[in-house]
Amino acid sequence: MSYKIVFFDIDGTLLNTDHTIPEETRRAVRQLQENGVLVAIATGRAPFHLLPVAQELGIDTYVGFNGSYVVAEGRLIRETPLSRKTLADLEATAHANGHPMVFLSADTCYANTADHPHVIESFHSLRLAPPVCRQRYWEEASIYQAFLYCGEQEEHNYFTRFRDDVSFVRWHRVVLDVLPPNGSKARGIEAVLRHYGLKPEDAVAFGDGLNDREMLAYVGMGVAMGNAHEQVKPLANMVTRHVNDAGIHYGLRKLGLI
Repeated sequence: MSYKIVFFDIDGTLLNTDHTIPEETRRAVRQLQENGVLVAIATGRAPFHLLPVAQELGIDTYVGFNGSYVVAEGRLIRETPLSRKTLADLEATAHANGHPMVFLSADTCYANTADHPHVIESFHSLRLAPPVCRQRYWEEASIYQAFLYCGEQEEHNYFTRFRDDVSFVRWHRVVLDVLPPNGSKARGIEAVLRHYGLKPEDAVAFGDGLNDREMLAYVGMGVAMGNAHEQVKPLANMVTRHVNDAGIHYGLRKLGLI
């Protein structure tokens, strides 16, 4: 089949374990674009964290915040901020449990606790600077995603209490993404496809994390990286090589796209 658009996750997919774009990946994306295939990013990252990667690869269409903020050809086409009432209730519950939070707008992010080791650890794992503290930032700006810092053994009560208000996705041992209800990269990809007049079967997606499950199942060709989480691989149509072993280049070649 002739696919018309390819979506790439960033961390563990476009970026290798050294958090750099491998030269083979750079060449593969450029060749894909030269072949007339649309190229987009689909990530849990905020716009201000994903744009350096997008600009380096000449990409102007992206799904950010796991689907809550979608840009096509440089123009915002979908946004789904979190409810301020929900954020207030969630922060109060997290505070009572001693769990810090980070709140992300389209432009920046702030923590509600200064220099918490779990916040520092999670941001350093992405090679990003940890946010400074600014209380109740969610009252000042539209918040598209939040981070809730708790261990897996502590997450169940949040899932039960807020199951109708938000979606939770774990991306690190100490932190959960907090998204709008039913939020996922698949919903963001749906908006991009509608913008271009395409169907899910026209699309390919590459990913490796738990927040890529819906995306890989939604598109016509879901490709799991060789380094993908073991819960992700069964949902993919194909498993390519490890990100450090030219996984994107190999997968695109197998699909006949480059």
